[in-house]
Amino acid sequence: MTSLRMTSDLRRQLILGAAKRCFARHGYNGTTTKSVAAAAAISEALLFKHFPSKAALYAEILSEECEADPELAVLLEREPSTATLVELIRGMVQYFVEIADGPDQEEAQRLRLMVTSHLDDGEFARLLYAKVEKLIGTVFVASLERAVAAGDAAPPRSEPLNLFWFAHHTVLTAALTRLPATPCLAYGKADDLERQLCEFLLRGIGLNDAAIASHLGRASTPEAKETAIAESA
Repeated sequence: MTSLRMTSDLRRQLILGAAKRCFARHGYNGTTTKSVAAAAAISEALLFKHFPSKAALYAEILSEECEADPELAVLLEREPSTATLVELIRGMVQYFVEIADGPDQEEAQRLRLMVTSHLDDGEFARLLYAKVEKLIGTVFVASLERAVAAGDAAPPRSEPLNLFWFAHHTVLTAALTRLPATPCLAYGKADDLERQLCEFLLRGIGLNDAAIASHLGRASTPEAKETAIAESA
């Protein structure tokens, strides 16, 4: 049984490696499951035993890249707290704003793919949301609970995880307005936008102004980040 499982795991990794090369060379739309199977030297039927669709393949690749992000890994290992909650939101805001304003066209295409998925069958978006929830959802909810217990936030009136998704969707939409060569909205400088978005989202999540002023102000400096990580270790 162990031998079979290892063989299956190794084959899965070989498929992912071949898929990464295909997506990097041809993009999402230019890649097919047939071309990935050929690159992995397996049949398309065998590929489907591991990944039911091209969207599932791509979502798995993005999930692995996200898990391998050293900054996110450090953040997710921190003790749940108000500071961790603020850093999660600040990191999410920074990530989306940088995609919209940065030169990385591959990241921009991924953002476009996420949007078109909502307008199509939604498969890719559903898969990616599930992976993001599994990776970050527990830490977000636990940190929100700690913030409420510390008097830094009001208790959520309904499903706490919804607050994470409301924040995510708000930032996603804000990033989309800046994606075209000529932005749809003149939000202003990226640094100002990041700060405004963070304050808006943290208030929506339920944090009070004193907690936002304290933790968001501290989170904006490298020295403060190092101190917060050391304190939570």
